[in-house]
Amino acid sequence: SLVIRGEKDEQAVLCSKDKTYDMKIADTSNMLLFVPGCKTPEQLKADQESCNIIHSQIAGFSNNYWELRRCRPKLKKLRKLLMEDPYEGPDSGKDQTSTVSKYTTEDLLSLVQASEEEILHHLQVIDACRVEGYWRILDFDYEVKLLNHVTQLIDSESWSFSKVPLNVCLQELGPLEPTEMIEHILLSYGRKYTDGGEVYFEMNEDKICRTIAQMLLQNAVKFNLSEFQEVWQQSVPEGMATRLDQLKGLALVDRNSRPETIFLLKVEDLPEDNQERFNSLFSIREKWTEVDITPYIQDLCAEKQTVGALLTKYARLSTLNGVKVYNSRRPIS
Repeated sequence: SLVIRGEKDEQAVLCSKDKTYDMKIADTSNMLLFVPGCKTPEQLKADQESCNIIHSQIAGFSNNYWELRRCRPKLKKLRKLLMEDPYEGPDSGKDQTSTVSKYTTEDLLSLVQASEEEILHHLQVIDACRVEGYWRILDFDYEVKLLNHVTQLIDSESWSFSKVPLNVCLQELGPLEPTEMIEHILLSYGRKYTDGGEVYFEMNEDKICRTIAQMLLQNAVKFNLSEFQEVWQQSVPEGMATRLDQLKGLALVDRNSRPETIFLLKVEDLPEDNQERFNSLFSIREKWTEVDITPYIQDLCAEKQTVGALLTKYARLSTLNGVKVYNSRRPIS
């Protein structure tokens, strides 16, 4: 089945079960006629008695048709809707008094311009969870609190990060937080597997380090890079190693400032439209290396499109001190 999605101020898209298409009206020089009960030449040949002229009534005509072009699902709105009321946990009085709308799967399907499979996949990507039948994103501070409970338990029990038992986590942390929240944080930061009939999680070191970096960076406009790296390494669980490449699409290093600095720049906060995204990036920094800009435009690549093709279309290549850099093709106000 196919469904057309979009609110009044949005360009309509057509969605199948797992794909999204832009809809554009295309003109045709051949007039299209709508004939009820129309028979094709093949059908007429099979029926020898119908060799006479047939009088047909034309019910309508058209000089154009809808052309479908596969496009990226417009998923930015999904996060925006869920961020209106992030989940702060069962003890938060705010949740009982909140008048902000909450969204079921059906609500999201009617509001977000993407196919059902793309929406459900993206809900996993942004670590959304279901609370009382509604999709919610955890408030960042609450998420960090849950993660701390888990990492402290791992540390106190001297478990390996690759083998964290679900049942013991639920028993130990159940008195502190709802068990479904403990399991959700394990699913968000780990890979679930079974061994000898028991459920275990292999924790994702890169993702844990990334979240702790975000927690440190969100309280500062800019951070001295070497100081940040030192504090960051001290803040992650013992045995984990921090690396700057864990922060792709989350933070940006300024190598030209003295001393070098780092600041928070999240790809999900940037515009969804291609041109607006590039305008935004070039207003933050005039010249970008391909390595620095790639995490911030990778999600714009349509099917079979490369980052290189995007840069060719929206940026101008030049060389600065022997390094290839990209700047805007148009003046940035």
